[in-house]
Amino acid sequence: MLPVPKGRAGAEFLKLTFAVRTMAGVSELESALQMEPAAFKALYSTEKPKLEENLIFFCQMGKRGLQATQLAQRLGYKEARNYEGAYREWLQKEG
Repeated sequence: MLPVPKGRAGAEFLKLTFAVRTMAGVSELESALQMEPAAFKALYSTEKPKLEENLIFFCQMGKRGLQATQLAQRLGYKEARNYEGAYREWLQKEG
């Protein structure tokens, strides 16, 4: 299980989580991660993640989170990871 980071890192995690949650789905993620930083910020109200940043993807059951992780890795986000327990596990343990 990947814990939510504390402090500033946690705040950045939550901002990125919000940005991803506003997307229509994995199909929108590909175009979002290829946007210029200014366009990303204008559309999602947060900074575009840098290629070297840790990205954690999740969904309700795990399938879309894994798809998003694989897509981000193909686009050069080598630190992209999938929260395998998905939202259900987090809700049981932390919610």
